[in-house]
Amino acid sequence: MHVPQSVNSDSNEITGRGKVIAVMPAYNAEATLERTISDIPPGSVDEVILVDDCSRDGTVALARKLGLTVYQHAQNRGYGGNQKTCYQHALERGADYVVMIHPDYQYDSRVIPAAVEFLRLGICDMVLGSRIRTRREALQGGMPIYKYVCNRVLTLAENIALGQNLGDFHSGFRAYRRQVLEAIPYHNNSDDFVFDSQFLAQAVYFGFKLGDIPVPVRYFQEASSINFRRSTIYGFSTLYVLAQYWWASIGFGQGKLFVSADK
Repeated sequence: MHVPQSVNSDSNEITGRGKVIAVMPAYNAEATLERTISDIPPGSVDEVILVDDCSRDGTVALARKLGLTVYQHAQNRGYGGNQKTCYQHALERGADYVVMIHPDYQYDSRVIPAAVEFLRLGICDMVLGSRIRTRREALQGGMPIYKYVCNRVLTLAENIALGQNLGDFHSGFRAYRRQVLEAIPYHNNSDDFVFDSQFLAQAVYFGFKLGDIPVPVRYFQEASSINFRRSTIYGFSTLYVLAQYWWASIGFGQGKLFVSADK
């Protein structure tokens, strides 16, 4: 099987469509990686980068067999640390648009072209995939009830605190314009799961336009998920991020999260 390819880089410059790179923060994704790649629509991405966070299975060998661009961490750095490496290499390789999708086949990669088009049109600077179009759909898709309830409570709090109207603040499907990744000091963020909450607060703080699209999601044994204890820690950490955002917004010190990346 081959990685879905688009036009070459010269054609990108001629047509002005921009280079699209999909990044995959991977950990023990051998069982699901090929299915995730297979669903990417042909012509929708120019390159797929996989960053392996010290997997104990055959993720790296399979990714290379599939023709992906592979980077490996020497030590396990965590979910946030993995994303930092993903974005750094995507920018270095000339991405105009970066799509982050988990290689665990939980999120439907068929929606990549739709997300990128919102970026190309300038409607959004960052697009999230919303897993919760309806409550029934989310629960029938296998989302645990406690995760659904926590997601709804945290998303409501974040929408109020950040002045947004997003359907799902905690999605693992995200697409960015290059300018977002260049402006946000994401290297100052946590290496853990709260990286995602920090990044969204930063995007709002720096004035970027956020939007979302519905994305089908699957919950099954091989799909990655954090347990109840870590979910609780993540929830309280997210509330702390909102407090930091408001502290910076009213001028009581930016802290490392809200200092421009070019300083």
